[in-house]
Amino acid sequence: MIKAIDAHIHLDMYTETDAMTLLAELPECHIEGLIAVSRHLDSCKSTERLLKQAPEQVFAAYGYHPEQELPTENQLNDLIEWIRERSTTMIAVGEIGLPYYMRLEAEKEGRVFELAPYIELLESFLKLAVSLDKPVVLHAVYEDADIVCDLLEEHGIKKAHFHWFKGSYSTVERMIQSGYFISITPDVLYEEEIRTLVRDYPIALLMVETDGPWPFEGPFEGQQTHPRMIHAVIEQIALLKGLPVEEAAHTLLNNTKQFYRIPSSHFF
Repeated sequence: MIKAIDAHIHLDMYTETDAMTLLAELPECHIEGLIAVSRHLDSCKSTERLLKQAPEQVFAAYGYHPEQELPTENQLNDLIEWIRERSTTMIAVGEIGLPYYMRLEAEKEGRVFELAPYIELLESFLKLAVSLDKPVVLHAVYEDADIVCDLLEEHGIKKAHFHWFKGSYSTVERMIQSGYFISITPDVLYEEEIRTLVRDYPIALLMVETDGPWPFEGPFEGQQTHPRMIHAVIEQIALLKGLPVEEAAHTLLNNTKQFYRIPSSHFF
């Protein structure tokens, strides 16, 4: 069985029982580890607890997910200070980005949506990432990705991981030129938009993820999202790229380890 790392999962959103069962099953599924992202301070604290319970499997990223109400100034300051105090045990700043889906919903309902405060919030975390010398994990799709690319360039950030990315061909070309990584979910098995993206994006800049516990359709309809699903993702990427599965798996695994600075000696 090929080995892999789930490059983006909300482990704290599973029940504690399900999370611990999932972690216990990783070795038999040949999953070497998980990049566990966070959504707000309580989420960060839950992720940290999971990290402490499974330090060889969980790699923690701390941040504030953009698809929610803005934090107060005190909440933001508390979160940033909490993250700073854990700079040596965290692997990245994330999940951060812009609220594309929340803005889209507001516009459909005829409500005014102010994006500027969310851009300001994102910049706070980009500055934090620079100061801590950490990669960033981004929620930024379609036209929001261009805004984020501008901000990454402005702040001199090179190590950016756009999870579950979707966007125009011009945006894809821009991200490739900048060397930004994207990660592919199980919807590559049934979404032509994602299949096209895989064909266009260099495998040297790809990772694989589940975004669990987000549910999937197709062959995974009705199943609880589990990191073992990324083996099917790897097989599909290999098919779309015309590569042997073992070669694709090796590249995707090494991409993730190198991007997140995970030494191979970490794994047993």
